[in-house]
Amino acid sequence: MSEQSNHGTILLVEDSPDDVELTLRAFKKGHLSNPIIVKRDGREALDYLLGTDDAGEPNLLPVVVLLDLNMPRVNGLQVLQKMRSHEYTRIVPVVVLTTSDEQRDVIDSYHLGANSFVRKPVESKEFFEAILSLELYWTVRNVPPPL
Repeated sequence: MSEQSNHGTILLVEDSPDDVELTLRAFKKGHLSNPIIVKRDGREALDYLLGTDDAGEPNLLPVVVLLDLNMPRVNGLQVLQKMRSHEYTRIVPVVVLTTSDEQRDVIDSYHLGANSFVRKPVESKEFFEAILSLELYWTVRNVPPPL
């Protein structure tokens, strides 16, 4: 049986240009065809997740959100709390992907409904491998909720 991507969109919420670039390169190397939408802070992410398209229809939800915690304007925990408080975004899988090593961030993330918490490795090669593993799991192995 061959692996097939579920072809849904991945939403990357990340304010670090370097981490965005590394993540996009890892996705490209993984050869999966999932479109990736990048939002640079929590406000942009919420505007997308809770917004509408040109026809006034709700934007299509991603199959997974990769969410940084430490961002300007609206941080990742606030995004997660808002997502879980809305019926439309409540069941979208969220992977917290952060440099934080604070135990409180882990606890708060899971308390607010994160599906996974991954610390970004400092080394580029390890970061790259972590992204490839996340991509494989969330876009191939995981069965997403019907959205």
